[in-house]
Amino acid sequence: MKLHPQKGVEAEAGWLARAATQSLIEEARLSPKPGLVDSRGNGAHHDLSLALMERSALSLTPTFHALALQSWERPADIALRQLIGRLGREGEQQMMAATGGVNTHRGAIWALGLLISAAAMHGMNGSSVEIAATAARLAALPDEAAPKSFSKGLRATRRYRVPGAREEAQQGFPHVMRLALPQLRRSRQSGATEGEARIDALMAIMTSLSDTCVLSRAGLPGLETMQNGARSVLMNGGISCKEGRDALDLLDRNMLALNASPGGAADLLAATLLLDRIENDATPLHSLN
Repeated sequence: MKLHPQKGVEAEAGWLARAATQSLIEEARLSPKPGLVDSRGNGAHHDLSLALMERSALSLTPTFHALALQSWERPADIALRQLIGRLGREGEQQMMAATGGVNTHRGAIWALGLLISAAAMHGMNGSSVEIAATAARLAALPDEAAPKSFSKGLRATRRYRVPGAREEAQQGFPHVMRLALPQLRRSRQSGATEGEARIDALMAIMTSLSDTCVLSRAGLPGLETMQNGARSVLMNGGISCKEGRDALDLLDRNMLALNASPGGAADLLAATLLLDRIENDATPLHSLN
């Protein structure tokens, strides 16, 4: 169902851009997250902080707005794919300017950018399943202007022969659709607080994601630590249970000891929050300033 039937495309695009930005900010503030920046501190990072993450997210609102406007009720074709690729790269430059050259949200621009475009292509009438499927079709199209240089994430996927952010999108975001969104809703229904449900959703992603941020920092041992630790949290009832909280605390200590941060999982949690918000409009949009 259309969220704001009385408003025009500009207002819808603005809502979608603010929803994406707020999803990034809420992901950054969510605590406690193992190895990640959160409201407690910088996690395993020396060059990131919560203030920097929030500044980065706010810098992307114009990019998200442009993506929504330019994608509105358009078909998935190469022209649109190349346009959103260009807008995404321009957004990355704005992000880098806002952060002093620190890569805070490059992966999130890719994931959320595709989902924003897909939601707009459906005129904000698509379900999360339809939006993810449309994003997958977009991600599978070529973008000849994309940089040929390898990012750290792409180097990790090739070194360890695992799927990365590109494959996640091309497959329709399975870690969001099959793991995170169902876990988020199960935890809510079981009586967890919203924050607890979101941490549980993050754990669901971390149980099987080949997180290239972790692989780049800590290799396969780090990835196994992340996946096994996240499984332990959920097997012990999630963080609304004492045993689950204890397992999360252990995972946090282990990730810090490895200097590993699951940034890929964090990007997908932000994507989860965005899709949940689009589909349900369950959480109101607050001021982002």
